[in-house]
Amino acid sequence: MAQGNHLNLSLAIAPLNTSGVEHFAIWVLDAPLPAGYVHHDCLWPYDLTHAWIAWQQMFSLQQELYIPVEHPDLDINQGFTPPSDSDNLSYGGRLMQGLGIQLWQWLFQGSIRDSLVQSRGLSLGQKKPLRLRLDIRDPKLIPLPWEIMQSQAGKQSIGLNENLLFSRTTRDVDPLSTHHAPDHLNILLVLGESTHPSIEGTLQLQQEADSLLTAIQENTETSNIERSNSPVDIKVDTLIQPTPGELNEALENNNYNVFFYAGHGIPAPDGGLLYLHSDAKINGTELAQVLVREQVTLAVFNACWGAQPDRVQKTSLPRSSLAEVLIHHGVPAVLGMRDAIADQEALSFIQAFTEALSERMPVDRAVAIARQQLLTLYKFNQPAWTLPILYMHPQFNGELVRSLGEGITELPTVLPSDGGTPVPTAIIRFVDNPQRVQNLHGGMLRVGRRSDNDLVIRERWVSQSHAEIFYRETTAGSRNPSSYFLRDNSRFGTLIFTGVGWEKIHRQEISLKSGMQIKFGSSQGQALEFILEVED
Repeated sequence: MAQGNHLNLSLAIAPLNTSGVEHFAIWVLDAPLPAGYVHHDCLWPYDLTHAWIAWQQMFSLQQELYIPVEHPDLDINQGFTPPSDSDNLSYGGRLMQGLGIQLWQWLFQGSIRDSLVQSRGLSLGQKKPLRLRLDIRDPKLIPLPWEIMQSQAGKQSIGLNENLLFSRTTRDVDPLSTHHAPDHLNILLVLGESTHPSIEGTLQLQQEADSLLTAIQENTETSNIERSNSPVDIKVDTLIQPTPGELNEALENNNYNVFFYAGHGIPAPDGGLLYLHSDAKINGTELAQVLVREQVTLAVFNACWGAQPDRVQKTSLPRSSLAEVLIHHGVPAVLGMRDAIADQEALSFIQAFTEALSERMPVDRAVAIARQQLLTLYKFNQPAWTLPILYMHPQFNGELVRSLGEGITELPTVLPSDGGTPVPTAIIRFVDNPQRVQNLHGGMLRVGRRSDNDLVIRERWVSQSHAEIFYRETTAGSRNPSSYFLRDNSRFGTLIFTGVGWEKIHRQEISLKSGMQIKFGSSQGQALEFILEVED
């Protein structure tokens, strides 16, 4: 969905260390109205700490409690009394609702509440969703489940709301590279080490991958038959326990816009460590470099620590969680887990999330819908729906695949030329993968490494804007049987197979014949075949 279809309200939370451990500042970083840029200082309440402790004792699998503020007279054994107007809920549901209401009341108080009311009023008046982003600058507050915030009993939690789209963010980031949303989901599914000496349990990664691939295939087939909102094509490649070199090669040679990791890992200062296999691991900073370089838009991690900061002697380290590190380096969107999630819960979430993405929904709305699915299956007595945590780059508009509003489906394969003669239909087919075909919409195809090309080839010898294949009408009696031409604009040239051998052209234009094979940049590159479909 284009950025113009949303209004943005961004908030920041930071400690006021000079005033004491209980003092915090909340202010507006971005608002749809000038009057919305406000600031508010407040205290962290004792009761909110106890509500959070009760939450952890009920729902968290962590042995050690996270204490956001060390109150002098803190008693961790004090019970939590939920709101009296919610007695019809179970204890777990009351606990979740009570903490959610207290988090909302603490964050949205005074002038901050007024800014939210103004922004929501404008969004309702313009019939546009409001995108709310929270920049938590105190690592002690990151483990809290801000996604469960709700204004009052009976109201929808913010993490489930499709009209108030919630995500976390950070302003200490590298600029976002130019982002051009494609018309497909191209997913790299990486299965890491399933066991590790320091971690209990064995992950059934191959079984999880098979289940996920089956679910995606079923969603794709159902979408193409039953749905009317033009779902996108989905392609999934799988890497099982790769080396870092194999992972880099896969990302460099394919145009992936989604990276999905399932496997073991541990928190660490540089974004944690992912155990690719028993002899190889990669930290978050190293992974961020390749994801940004290859313009991966969304990174998803099925690991219990992906959205948690590292800790040293009970002190949370700033910008140490995997999600924060990736956003910090310029990855547009990262989805991690706040705590351990069961395999079936994770699979249910990914199924619903992928289905929503295939319907061209922005990432934050797709996350809200997938959380709704978890809530339907596991109810408020289970924390499953609260576990997926979404971080979005402050410059990212949430668009993973191209929206229908950009007119991507209006271009027919055959367009009339000025003289009224239709453009002959042509395709480019990958020789090693004949099912992978690229149509020449309107008689034009741009080829290169950059993501705004029609055909993106991520090989290192391919230039950013390597070549153009285009249709040109030829005059009567022309010796060229084809009206399609290739113009090379590259650094290393383009290879054309002439029937005798490969011939290199560089900064030249050449007529193409149907069946002609092409390699861009190097003889080691992928071979593609130009095919002209001539009507009888």
